[in-house]
Amino acid sequence: MWNRLAFASTLVVGLAALTPRPAHAQADVTVSERSFDCIRNGTKVRNSYIRNADPKLLAEAVRIFRDSVPNVEYPVGTLVQLIPAEAMVKHPRARFPATNGWEFFALALSPQGTKITARGDSVVNFIGVTCLSCHQAAVRFDFVCEQGHGCAPVPLTDDMIAERQGKDPRCPATPDAGKRPGF
Repeated sequence: MWNRLAFASTLVVGLAALTPRPAHAQADVTVSERSFDCIRNGTKVRNSYIRNADPKLLAEAVRIFRDSVPNVEYPVGTLVQLIPAEAMVKHPRARFPATNGWEFFALALSPQGTKITARGDSVVNFIGVTCLSCHQAAVRFDFVCEQGHGCAPVPLTDDMIAERQGKDPRCPATPDAGKRPGF
């Protein structure tokens, strides 16, 4: 009897250790088409862009991503993008329990702005599978994929990712478009 109880207790403790803990308890965010603009307006960390409307929470999200911190949840309101036509936004865990609070987005882009074509926890990505099917392998990293997080690699090279980011039609022709040198 004690062996079964000890095993069950160890299993529960082990699973609890793998579940990311929230950085802070926060109210939910409202996400609309206006939430998405030029991908390059985010903070770039390696190949991805990260945003959060709260500068302190953005700094926390960037730290978690940059340092690949395991077993910690991203702050609510964090938006992560690898390519312009897809995004993920963090909500409280209860809103999307299967994804630990992440809502995935498929986006249609134009110079006039963004249209959300699909959203939720069962969105199909650009390679034809659900976002969750890839991201669930990164449960230790709050479902955020990167090299070493357990996710299957995306079928894009770094150059291909940069090319897609550079061709975001919502952005100026170059990151410095409209700025005069030295000003």
